[in-house]
Amino acid sequence: MTDEERARWNERYRERDPPSDPSDLLREWIDDLPAGRALDVATGGGRNALFLADHTYSVDAIDVSEEGLEIARERAADRGVSERIEFVRDDVEEYELPSGTYDMIVVSRYYSLNALPALKRALAPGGVLLYEHRLHPPGDDSHRFRFHPNDLLRACLDLRVVSYEEPMEITEDDADVRLVARKE
Repeated sequence: MTDEERARWNERYRERDPPSDPSDLLREWIDDLPAGRALDVATGGGRNALFLADHTYSVDAIDVSEEGLEIARERAADRGVSERIEFVRDDVEEYELPSGTYDMIVVSRYYSLNALPALKRALAPGGVLLYEHRLHPPGDDSHRFRFHPNDLLRACLDLRVVSYEEPMEITEDDADVRLVARKE
């Protein structure tokens, strides 16, 4: 990640508060996930990390933005879960993730096929990957940081895919792909 990209994310967090509600996918699956240690990728303001800490996970929350992480730290302190979250300022594509460590990894609103091999290696046996992001609308080349249909599925076929959803028609600009997969 370039300094310019990091500065853009910092500016974005200075201009507006990031969402505070956890992702719908995480809320839907939380009762079925293995307990233990979690990784929240591109945590931003910490919405998913805080939710996981509220559910007794020990969480590593990684993001490139100092501003986003500062918001997350403040929110964690306000909720009394700071001791359960380790905040890491780094690019997940460059960060050395520990192998076989995480019982659960959540990725929400972050695109990177390049990071997926390291994320899958970071899952402990029986660990679960939750991933949701926007889909690339057909015929629209302006969204380079979105998945094309079935990209995420193909990239995770070495895991046991428990749930995979893409809309039948990808006509709107905010169509999502959602994956839940387990490392056997």
